[in-house]
Amino acid sequence: DAWMLLLRDRGTMRVADVLAPARHYARHGHPVLPAVSSTVAAVRDLFVEHWPTSAQAWLHEGQAPAAGSLYRNLAWADSLDRLVAAGAPGASREAEIEATRLAWSEGFVAEAIEAFAARPHRHSSGEVLPGVITGADCSAYRARWEEPATLDWHGYQIAKTGPWGQGPALLQVLQMLEHNALRGPMSTAAGVHGLVEAWKLAMADREAWYGDSAVVPMAQLLNPRYAAARAAQISDQASQEMRPGSPGGRPPVVAADAWRVGADDPGVKADASAGEPTVRPGGDTGGDTCHIDVVDQWGNMIAATPSGGWLQSSPVIPELGFPLGTRLQMMWLEQGLPSSLVPGARPRTTLTPTIVLRADHPVLACGSPGGDQQDQWQSVFLLRHLVEGDTLQEAIDAPMFHTTSFTGSFFPRLSEPGVLVAEDRLGEGVLNALGRSGHRVVRAGPWSLSRMCAVARDERTGVLSAGANPRGMQGYAVGR
Repeated sequence: DAWMLLLRDRGTMRVADVLAPARHYARHGHPVLPAVSSTVAAVRDLFVEHWPTSAQAWLHEGQAPAAGSLYRNLAWADSLDRLVAAGAPGASREAEIEATRLAWSEGFVAEAIEAFAARPHRHSSGEVLPGVITGADCSAYRARWEEPATLDWHGYQIAKTGPWGQGPALLQVLQMLEHNALRGPMSTAAGVHGLVEAWKLAMADREAWYGDSAVVPMAQLLNPRYAAARAAQISDQASQEMRPGSPGGRPPVVAADAWRVGADDPGVKADASAGEPTVRPGGDTGGDTCHIDVVDQWGNMIAATPSGGWLQSSPVIPELGFPLGTRLQMMWLEQGLPSSLVPGARPRTTLTPTIVLRADHPVLACGSPGGDQQDQWQSVFLLRHLVEGDTLQEAIDAPMFHTTSFTGSFFPRLSEPGVLVAEDRLGEGVLNALGRSGHRVVRAGPWSLSRMCAVARDERTGVLSAGANPRGMQGYAVGR
């Protein structure tokens, strides 16, 4: 629905033209990436024993598709054909798009979702239960335009989602850096320490204040005086605590289980179907997000992080050819919290694209997969590119780091107080100095962290540029 709204209001093409490449690949096939093949193999038993519709969609003679083999999704191709056909012949572009939106939210897509959700399926808890989404839920939702959360910073304006996503935490961190939290370049122990400690404070605020609610105190959270007060809490030693602030004097509220420590909890069992887009200390992922940045010759720019319907986290709806998204797992069942599960509220998502403007002109779009780490990696990239002068690719390639010293967004929502995960390319001297400052340093591989990509446009010359992640998964910078 959001893509169709974007096409209607900011595009020029017809629905059939936009969907033509996807329809072609769904019907005629595309080569399976090695990571997809291994993921399907890892959840093969789940598909065979509990999710027969996923087995039918992904397995051939009971086995995962081989890397490089052609994979076809005929049910998805048929769904795309039906969405294109929903537009009345001779209708205007806008009317055609609205007909497509209606076929999705109230037509055959919504009907298939309701019927499939009513059937019991195995959940990641091991229980076999029906889903709760209905056709009425689908029809009640309409994508809409919203004002971004923004921060004027170093001659730029950084634009993020509102507090229904984690995006404003990046703005809080950048503002803290302006109040003496930035203690050196990102290649130094002092620079890494200051940024990581700012992130601990911002993520504590995320837990206490962020959610899809009109009462989130964004004005106070982004107030320069509040940022200065938070920056003053950063010492020369790494914090091991969760320290949400009190913007406007209001006391913070966090879940009773918000500071759950340790990865060896006997009540937590690994489950391949959890589909969590987390990045492990070594840089491996257990299912991950996609991010796309695009810029055209006229300066139109988009940053998008479409994610949530991982093939291993939700069974395929056979009539449609895709699984439902599972981002609702981020909401708390405990009531009275900013991100509690309530009707009509969006989950406080980790998906967090970024647009950077200068003098009201978009000059940069960037983002990254990586769950809770997305904005942390973006902050390192922005500092290296916009402040230290690295090119897009140099800033993406630079040694990366992040902290896990906050409440995770995904089950079992573990915290790792004081942990700093860093690529060992930061250097022995820097890593040892961080350890002496009280950080629990976890050394990752030399090219293991971050999944950044970015596009840019020089507003003076019109020159376009792009950079892509070389680590761990597929990343591409493409121009034409």
